[in-house]
Amino acid sequence: MIKNLSALDDGPVSVSGWVDTVRDQKKVQFVVLRDESGAVQLVNPRTTDADGVVVADEPATSISGLAQGTFVTVTGQLKHDERVKLGGIEIKLSTLTVVSAAIPETPIAADSSLDKRMDWRFLDLRNPRQNLIFRIQTTFEHALRTYWIEHDFIELHTPKLMASASESRAELFEVGYFDTKAYLAQSPQFFKQMAQSAGFGKIFEVGPAFRADPSFTSRHATEFTSVDSEISWIDSHDDVMTLHEDLMVAGFTAVQIKHGDEVKALFDVEVTVPSTPFPRIPLAEAKEIVKSRGYEVPRDDDDMDPEGERQIAAYVAEKYGHEFVFLTDYASSIRPFYHMRHDGDASITKSYDLIFNGTEISTGAQREHRIEVLEAQAVEKGLDPKEIEGYLDFFRYGVPSHGGFGMGLARVLMLMLHQASIREVTYLFRGPTRLEP
Repeated sequence: MIKNLSALDDGPVSVSGWVDTVRDQKKVQFVVLRDESGAVQLVNPRTTDADGVVVADEPATSISGLAQGTFVTVTGQLKHDERVKLGGIEIKLSTLTVVSAAIPETPIAADSSLDKRMDWRFLDLRNPRQNLIFRIQTTFEHALRTYWIEHDFIELHTPKLMASASESRAELFEVGYFDTKAYLAQSPQFFKQMAQSAGFGKIFEVGPAFRADPSFTSRHATEFTSVDSEISWIDSHDDVMTLHEDLMVAGFTAVQIKHGDEVKALFDVEVTVPSTPFPRIPLAEAKEIVKSRGYEVPRDDDDMDPEGERQIAAYVAEKYGHEFVFLTDYASSIRPFYHMRHDGDASITKSYDLIFNGTEISTGAQREHRIEVLEAQAVEKGLDPKEIEGYLDFFRYGVPSHGGFGMGLARVLMLMLHQASIREVTYLFRGPTRLEP
């Protein structure tokens, strides 16, 4: 790998990679070769005859014909030279073999639109910035998984074909399933709760989720990776928030340690490990704070809107110097039937949204585990208990108090790296008008 060259002594080496740039000068040729680990400069002094005329020999002729993206294998002499800007090393070429030639006219350029780059995603991903995004994603997920495993959580892989809705019928993808129909899972919610009734205690899952939401915003997708966790024996949603912030600290710490310098160099962003506890503000209070800043949420329901989220995030950044804030105690009118409501005030749920840099990345709550209350809340929300009978059975044979959260992985990465759209941080984006590549 190219990243390992700097640790080698001067001498013969062989590397492979994609041609990034070619400078075909009269006396010397330069090629920047890139693989998934980095880039290195190749040098080929031109051969001249007795009269000083350049001779068309190899590998000079092959170099002159190289197109960007051509995959080659080269051999040569590695030389350390601090004058070389690209890593302080270069390779003086001996041989160059074209393994796979690229079409000279590349379909995308640095100034191509995001949609155009999505059309040619495999080429777009060769960009070092894009490569780093998915290394960060790997590190972040690994840190979360390490935390879970070290704290005795069980990993689940739940079905994505469901017989009934888990959230809202309005956002369901319906698919044919032999002589009946099924739905793509909006979340693993029902199955996370089943694990609590099964006595698993603490579980997690990182997997796909689907929402038939025709939104064209920068933060929505019809298929996304959901990070989910659920725990038993909680006293309130405060316990879920404590778990959630511990996980975020673990993930951001790992990214900062392993990729902080690269993120600064390629994105000009400082990865900041959040302090705990995160600020926690009841939604009603948050709306008053936002109103005092000159913005009144223009919604008919009791929810916060995107601008309100940005405003409360700005307030938290100013007052607490924090990028995260939990908005808590959402109205039951805008929460699912399985969210537990406050004793003495059924209009408020024991739930939260986690806001990161002005955008909601997660919803969490204590779940309602009392079967009679759960059934009543389902009916209130317009659900037929017979359609969710299998789910309701989880609560008829003894289940501990429990709660959990679901978080969009792409939103976390987008906001961590200050990107304008989740399309930039999703390997292959799926939206209302995109099913390819």
